[in-house]
Amino acid sequence: MEKILQSYGIQGARRIGLTLWIGLWLVSTGFARPTVVNPASLSPSDQPNLAIPAEDDITVSGTVTDESGEGIPGVTVFIAGTGTGTVTDIDGAYSLSVPEGSELTYSYVGFVSQTITVGNQSEINVTLLMDTASLEEVVVIGYGTARKRDLTGAVSSVTATRLENENPNSVQDVLRGNIAGLNVGLNTSAKGGGSLEVRGRTSLNAGSSPLIVLDGAIYYGQLSDINPNDIESIDVLKDASSAAVFGAKAANGVVLVNTKKGALGKPQVKINTNWGVATMAKNEPVYGPQGFLSWREDVMESINAGGFEPYRFSNPNTLPPDIPLETWLNYDGSDGDPETVWLQRLNMQPLEIANYKAGESVNWYNMMFQNGLRQDHTVSLSGRSEDFQYYWSMGYLDNEGLVVGDKFTTVRSRFNIEGNVNEWLTVGMNTQFADRDESQIPVSWGNMVNLSPWGEPFLEDGVSLRFRPNEEVSGGRHPYYTPSFTDRLQKETTINSTLFASIELPFGIKFRTNFTPRYEFYERYNHESAGHQDFENMGGRASRQQRKVYYWQVDNILSWNKNFNNIHNFDVTLLANAEKFQSWDNTMQNVGFEPHDRLGYHNIGAGINPIMSSNDQYHTADALMGRVIYSLSDKYITTLSVRRDGYSAFGQSNPRATFTSAAFAWLFTDEDFVNIPWLDYGKLRASWGVNGNRDIGRYAALSDLQTGKYFYQRPSGELYFVSQLYVNTMQNSNLRWEKTTSTNLGLDFSLFNSILDGTIEVYDMSTTDLLVERSLPDILGFDFVFANLGEVRNRGVEVSLNSQLVNRSNLSWRANLNFQMNRNRIVSLYGDLDENGEELDDIGNRWFIDHAIDEIWDYRTDGIWQTPEADEAANYGVKPGDFKIEDVNNDGLYTNADRQFLGFREPRSRWSLRNEFKIWRNFDVSFMMYAYLGHLGTFNQRKNRQGFLDRSNSYILPYWTEENPSNEWARLYSSEGGAGGFNVYQSRSFVRMENIAMAYTVPQTILERAKIQNLRLYLNVRNVGFYAPEMNFWDPESGGPTPRIFTLGLDLTL
Repeated sequence: MEKILQSYGIQGARRIGLTLWIGLWLVSTGFARPTVVNPASLSPSDQPNLAIPAEDDITVSGTVTDESGEGIPGVTVFIAGTGTGTVTDIDGAYSLSVPEGSELTYSYVGFVSQTITVGNQSEINVTLLMDTASLEEVVVIGYGTARKRDLTGAVSSVTATRLENENPNSVQDVLRGNIAGLNVGLNTSAKGGGSLEVRGRTSLNAGSSPLIVLDGAIYYGQLSDINPNDIESIDVLKDASSAAVFGAKAANGVVLVNTKKGALGKPQVKINTNWGVATMAKNEPVYGPQGFLSWREDVMESINAGGFEPYRFSNPNTLPPDIPLETWLNYDGSDGDPETVWLQRLNMQPLEIANYKAGESVNWYNMMFQNGLRQDHTVSLSGRSEDFQYYWSMGYLDNEGLVVGDKFTTVRSRFNIEGNVNEWLTVGMNTQFADRDESQIPVSWGNMVNLSPWGEPFLEDGVSLRFRPNEEVSGGRHPYYTPSFTDRLQKETTINSTLFASIELPFGIKFRTNFTPRYEFYERYNHESAGHQDFENMGGRASRQQRKVYYWQVDNILSWNKNFNNIHNFDVTLLANAEKFQSWDNTMQNVGFEPHDRLGYHNIGAGINPIMSSNDQYHTADALMGRVIYSLSDKYITTLSVRRDGYSAFGQSNPRATFTSAAFAWLFTDEDFVNIPWLDYGKLRASWGVNGNRDIGRYAALSDLQTGKYFYQRPSGELYFVSQLYVNTMQNSNLRWEKTTSTNLGLDFSLFNSILDGTIEVYDMSTTDLLVERSLPDILGFDFVFANLGEVRNRGVEVSLNSQLVNRSNLSWRANLNFQMNRNRIVSLYGDLDENGEELDDIGNRWFIDHAIDEIWDYRTDGIWQTPEADEAANYGVKPGDFKIEDVNNDGLYTNADRQFLGFREPRSRWSLRNEFKIWRNFDVSFMMYAYLGHLGTFNQRKNRQGFLDRSNSYILPYWTEENPSNEWARLYSSEGGAGGFNVYQSRSFVRMENIAMAYTVPQTILERAKIQNLRLYLNVRNVGFYAPEMNFWDPESGGPTPRIFTLGLDLTL
């Protein structure tokens, strides 16, 4: 009976898990639910046995048990290399007819699979061992590694090889939606990428990006220089305890990127190549030729708002019978061609009228956007012997964006090498090279709404671009004009390297030294030709900017790991760190090139007004750190760390700061008194720590000296220049680190023989000594001074669930669900009090005590004024069709007293769902979706006030008219009345299908003939689509056009 209950618990859990995941899956994709067989409900005679007995087959039977001798129900037993098999019954028994000499594979979730040769055996009993590989997995924790079971802090990991079917184009693509608590921004340009933020915003002014650590060394370069094909894994340190070893740089979390090394065996050549196209995910076209005219009629009627004769702006060919053409012409005393009169009343320019009559129009939307071609190719060579390992790669990436002229090209190479010189000395090098080219200039697609479809893109010669296609001074410029008259070279070359040596010392002590130099060479040469109307009178303009950066850091690390009697384990790490940054930036500008400017920036000295400037920067920093990880009986783990940092950017009174942390973990399932059949693993964690934020200007604490010139008039009346040197900013010698104190509680668990595992995190962070620009009275002669003021509180919850829902010979299904919720609150600001003793808010920056940093404080809109409300609307200086603003105090005026807290700009919750399927061993299918919920964003298109509506175009959006009134969309050219500058807010909640990937791995039986180790073909679609019920304009996340990317590629290993 106990077996039955235990079996039902496991299988019941699987069914509950399946129901949960399938429900989510059905909502996401609409796919049908697969059939799930519960072996516990079948009698032995009902067990599926797909084998067809043959004369030379033998019947093999036996029992599959765990390490305690208990039978395991539901174990898949199949003939290796086929889909023929069966499953064990409630007692773990099975029976199967197989060909003599076959191999049987025994597989069950949470256990290590086994393959056994049958030979002539008729009875095979198997003991499956619990799969503890995930707990023994080594995780990078900063200046060292640890087993996953020994972690005491909040650390999340993702393996890049798990995502190889999806062809991530950047580090951000690897991370997006795969780490609970890590927010990845969306960059829609050809370059891609996006911002990173761990556990929400903790500062008002200082930077919020996490620290990046590449192969154990702090990395200040761009993430676009890292080839995703080179990444082995990424670990994210989220709480203060795990990140405190990085001290003054870790308040915003730490992202550890670990690149690939050579694997044991013969040298391996791997080629990953793919091609793709970026298409528009959602179109938002502007009015075409005829729609533009109808819209312009409504614009003119709305501008004149009733002060015009009936049908004054209507096409004379559509006048009703009771409006004679002569009467219509006499409205303004016009004569001549009625069609021309109509177009003139619509403020059409002569060029537009001529094109209308000639039937010639322009599709500016199609001229702005394109289907961007993409290609990404990487070749690598790797290998490893007993004493030597290496990994080399070379990659080429060439991406075109959606916008014409948006292009990003980069060449990236990596060389990792490590060798054992002798039994006590190991040396190595990790080097990364990147050369980026961002020279091309994209057209200004935002100018699209300022261009008429009846405009003319070319001059009379049919080739030269027309500066203003609408022939209006206030009209839009030709989108190709500036790129066509601009020659730009913008490139950056970077070399980032880590040279290291590791020495084995007596008593188990290890010493490692890392030297990490980084070089950056940036060039930006720009020439704006005299052919451009803006630069014609100045004879062209050119500039040359060159920047060189040299940064180095040294890490000297002592580590000691010792176990006593398999009870006490000590892992001690000591660090001494130093770093130095220097940059040299030189810029030359010139105008008035004589006799002409055809050589541009190549002959910048030919101008008449050269200007040279320079901007050199410098900082130094150092640190000492100590960490102890103590484990008792492999189930009670304590971590203690302290770090002392120094940084030259802070004031003389506070050049250094100390950051400490403590954490404890208890593997309670290892206790004898914990015996829960369905609980495989459980660990409670608690941590506390202090981290710092030094992300301010390098000279924020110092007085800034500026140079300049001014005119001086002699008594004789002669004017001449006088050079000056003056103090521009006030120093603050007491400026110190922003400090974030964090408490984290966590639970790691695994249930039902590893069918379901996950992590739950709860955290509370308080950031004090906020780095802010404090405004100063004019009498002091300075606008502001950097100071430490105020406090921000940040709390949240994170949940990550993983489930192996199906694990059969012909089908594997794994799912991952991440959820996060974050809340922040401003506790205090400057300490200034009002007459009631309450601390004052900072209204100018929209910062309010006891409110979130991102909370919106603005007027609340209450629909649209309708025609019967015209008199009441007039009291506020508006008309029917204008937005109705809530007058909170009913005083007839709109002031700060009428502003209210409306919602939040940041999502109130985020979740992601990932599903992976392996079908018939050779087909892989996966999809990932994520959602941002509960936040607002501005949507001022609903005001219908974009640009000069009587001289421009518009997106095709609804608008209010007396005949078709709306309570959400204003009339064309609406008025804001006394509430000038108010914003309209709209929910930006959405669910996005981020990726669908499919791959086919060619069977080994085919590849062996060609001496190929692996060949995989893949197809994926990124940004498949989104659902935003209240935001139906462009993309709710980016606010503009986003690409849907189709990629086809192959991965070949020799």
